[in-house]
Amino acid sequence: MNLQSRLESLKGRHASLESKIADEDRRPQPDISALSRLKVEKLRLKEEMERLRTQ
Repeated sequence: MNLQSRLESLKGRHASLESKIADEDRRPQPDISALSRLKVEKLRLKEEMERLRTQ
């Protein structure tokens, strides 16, 4: 997998997590632990994308 396709894959996963976070946040009683896990994963993906961009 080349760098560009890897970045595109990460962007897609990042967007998917963003959507899941928004969905969970709109629930009457959001699952705080689920939100936390999703946010940590989203941050991990963002950091990986930045690392790949700076190589």
